[in-house]
Amino acid sequence: MACAYTFNDVTIFYSEKELFNNASLTISDGDRIGVVGRNGSGKSTFLRLLAGLEEPDNGSITVRRNMSVAYLPQTPQLNPQDTITQAALTYLPARHGEDTSTAAYEAQTILTQLGFTDLNQPVSELSGGQRMRVALAGVLCRESDVLLLDEPTNHIDLDMAQWLEDRLLARKGTLIVVTHDRYLLERAFGRIFHVGDGKVDVYNCAYSGYLEERAQREEMQAATLRKNKSLYRKELAWIRRGAPARSTKAKGRIQRFEAVAEAVKEAPPEAELSVRSVASRLGKKIISWNHLDVAIGGTDLIRDFSYTLLRDDRMGIIGSNGAGKTTLLRTLCGELPPAGGTIEQGETVRIGYFSQHCPPLDPDARIIDAIRDVAAHVYTPDGSQSASQMAETFLFPSSMQYQKVASLSGGEMRRLYLLRILMAAPNVLILDEPTNDLDLETLNVLEDYLDSFQGAIVAVSHDRYFLDRITTHLFAVEDMQMVPYIGGYQSYLDAKEARESAVLPAKVQDVPSAAPQSRRQHSALKFSYKEQRDFETIEDTVMQLEEQLEALAADIDKNAADYVKVSELMALQTETQQKLDEATERWLFLQEKWEQIQAQKTES
Repeated sequence: MACAYTFNDVTIFYSEKELFNNASLTISDGDRIGVVGRNGSGKSTFLRLLAGLEEPDNGSITVRRNMSVAYLPQTPQLNPQDTITQAALTYLPARHGEDTSTAAYEAQTILTQLGFTDLNQPVSELSGGQRMRVALAGVLCRESDVLLLDEPTNHIDLDMAQWLEDRLLARKGTLIVVTHDRYLLERAFGRIFHVGDGKVDVYNCAYSGYLEERAQREEMQAATLRKNKSLYRKELAWIRRGAPARSTKAKGRIQRFEAVAEAVKEAPPEAELSVRSVASRLGKKIISWNHLDVAIGGTDLIRDFSYTLLRDDRMGIIGSNGAGKTTLLRTLCGELPPAGGTIEQGETVRIGYFSQHCPPLDPDARIIDAIRDVAAHVYTPDGSQSASQMAETFLFPSSMQYQKVASLSGGEMRRLYLLRILMAAPNVLILDEPTNDLDLETLNVLEDYLDSFQGAIVAVSHDRYFLDRITTHLFAVEDMQMVPYIGGYQSYLDAKEARESAVLPAKVQDVPSAAPQSRRQHSALKFSYKEQRDFETIEDTVMQLEEQLEALAADIDKNAADYVKVSELMALQTETQQKLDEATERWLFLQEKWEQIQAQKTES
């Protein structure tokens, strides 16, 4: 198989930071490569080198002749005055001497598939997610030999992420993508490149294989480090006793000591970073909202949403771009007034709101000072942690903490923003697209943190893995209604598929042309009297049973020394849990039937 690219001892600097140090590798035609690594390690620079937009400071890159390349940067730059069709054409695969206007029809076909109806809409009216879709239409509208994508799932909704995955799976040719979408990494790529520490480590396997192999490599490195440290201590003791410097044998030993000392100094840290959650005390009353309406600029987005947030809630919110998810979070945080309904908040509630866009920080401030400005120490179940220790946990090593904020990459800035929020010890976290621009290591730290977080979490995310990993139930914004689903994103997909399968037979049923209206009326699906009554009260019943379980758990802890009392409470807890399971099952049945009734009404 022919080579598409060959790196020969490539070295490149960003400011004073060395991103690649004599990196050598080969990429063959047809390779499907996922690129991972920490924020600021050089992943985007790697793609820009492949796209021919940057040149190495030393070494060379050999590129196969007459190869067409399509490149999508992490933040596409579009002319605000262009129509979306014109803007898409700016990201066409580079082909020498081509008139790009001939590709307008193909671009418009993809734009339509991506949900655009007005193909002459100006770019200035688009959101960040819509701009990403326009650029995607340009790079995907015709085949190229090489497709380079930098975080393509950032800022696009879940349906679009699934559409993109399906298209990439069906695509032929060389595919190289920087992404933190773990489902995409596992399903779409046969090789993983890990960028970091001035090199590119190559793994000829899918993402799951990469994780296994990387763990093995790190175990071997740790073993080597332990051996070197032991040897270092012995050699250091010998040196301190006074080496007979004139001896040739002694000179060799001194040289070996220097080599071992250098190896120990450069070796990666042995201990894994871990963090226990930081949260202030949370009272019984948290946040509840009743018949909440959400709107912005006079446009209604969400109507009649009622819910009581519980202490250990793990709620995900999904929906298409522009459905009102961010506006809902801003309303719950108090940044925007509700268009209708009420929001009640407990006195002990401290909200940590992680928005899509990082607020500006002083570029001349040191990283550690930006953290200490929020808190110098925080208190975890394992004891007090200093700002510096928390920074280490969130992948800002001590050697980096005294750098200026201006030196950070976009992903590192977002990681710092997240850490500042957590340093304030919130007990309710409201997260708006928390995974955007974060690298996989930071995502792992964040998810471990959320596992032990002693408070409620409400998260808007398009990251399918994150939703499955963190959330226990979802609300989907569908036609301005908040539709509940039990479980993570995969459970939502299963429920959605089951609902569509239930509606499908009614659509394809062969109805005689004579008296079709009477046949439709005869078979119309509707609630019985009892089902209608249960549908109106079941949600409140579920919430009451959840509150009873929470109170019983507290009573069991309070009466731990009274065996008889605890036995009675645990029996009642089991009975209440059974009632909750039955009520939840009834809720799901009635919700699915209600959706089928609404679909039937829409058809008629």
